[in-house]
Amino acid sequence: MVSSTADRPHAIVIGGGPAGATASTLIAQQGYRVELFERETFPRYHIGESMIPESFWVLERLGMLPKLHGTRFVKKHSVQFVTGTGKLSEPFYFADNKPHESSQTWQVARAEFDLMMLNNAREHGVNVHEGARVLDVIFEGSRAVGVTLAEGDGQRQVFADVVIDAAGQSTMIQDRLGLREWDPVLKKAALWTYWKGAYRDTGKDEGATIVLQLDQKQGWFWYIPLADDMLSVGVVAPHEYLFKNRASKDYETIYSEEVARCPGLQPRLKNATQAAPFRAAKEYSYRARDVAGDGWVLVGDAYGFLDPLYSSGVLLALRSGAMAADAICEGLAKGDTSAAQLGKWGPAFNEGMDRMRRLVCEFYDGFNFGGFVKKHPHLKGHITDLLIGDLFNDKVDDVVAPMDEFRQQRLAARQQPVAATLAGAE
Repeated sequence: MVSSTADRPHAIVIGGGPAGATASTLIAQQGYRVELFERETFPRYHIGESMIPESFWVLERLGMLPKLHGTRFVKKHSVQFVTGTGKLSEPFYFADNKPHESSQTWQVARAEFDLMMLNNAREHGVNVHEGARVLDVIFEGSRAVGVTLAEGDGQRQVFADVVIDAAGQSTMIQDRLGLREWDPVLKKAALWTYWKGAYRDTGKDEGATIVLQLDQKQGWFWYIPLADDMLSVGVVAPHEYLFKNRASKDYETIYSEEVARCPGLQPRLKNATQAAPFRAAKEYSYRARDVAGDGWVLVGDAYGFLDPLYSSGVLLALRSGAMAADAICEGLAKGDTSAAQLGKWGPAFNEGMDRMRRLVCEFYDGFNFGGFVKKHPHLKGHITDLLIGDLFNDKVDDVVAPMDEFRQQRLAARQQPVAATLAGAE
């Protein structure tokens, strides 16, 4: 344990969401002084309710599991896929692949979950400031040394050995240094709302996340059962398709048109009542060029966001927060807060993120889980590993070559009708 008699903190964290709460808690657990500044006052709304099983291991380190077991959050045991014609796949039960406590996770109300995480940080010694607006990150040359805060009608500065940007998509360091790189392929957008009284399964299947394709595969809907008979239901599709070249730009009209194109969703919403306004997010897939620099680190959405398809957002926030915290604690212990030390976790994290991105891109290219598993039954475990978020294990790379082969077969099948048409024209 480390003790400090000075007022100066060892670490400043900007943002109190899952990534910031994780990093700050794990650093404070090692006896370092941490100041966390959160712009809003919790609880506050946030999208991203569905967790995946590999979140378990970070939650265990944080001491969050007993608290989660005591909540009303719906338990999640599986994920299912529905084709554009309405055909439902067999459930991918996580415990069938990994019979362990970690295979049961939760569908959470993020306002409640994030507040629990922030309060947990407090309990571990983090000095949390809500309603605290960080105006700027202070640099001396290329090194981050502190932050400037709004305080009353004025400002004040706080200095630390490390500044951790966990401010979500409004990240300060990424934008200041011009680090953001938009994904060249995943140019998606989302439109969502909440329903009461929508269809939900019972028993073990009650908490399943369901991914429903639109007809002609332009996009997909998420279908996430929450507590109090609430369902989170949102559509994801290319930004151009979803929000441009429409007779109406009204969210309700767009949403209704997409529900009409999703045969698997229509009967589920038949007796439901909309319970919240529509919300949208546009073109949100990006990463920063670097995870860290001298005296600074990016975690969670402040580093990057992939895609909501496999509910990896909270997992990547937790894992980046934990991996960064370990590198920071090691650096503080040996007096090294260089970019190399603070960012040593970056390559492994990006490898994991790339594995999930590959599965996301395959889906958008027409990947069929049932067809793939039927052809490669021995790989069902690896596919399930990816779906549960076991992204930092190179075993799952065994699916890469078969996926490549499967894609070539899809491409060939698409080209056959074109070739036949050209032959007929001749």
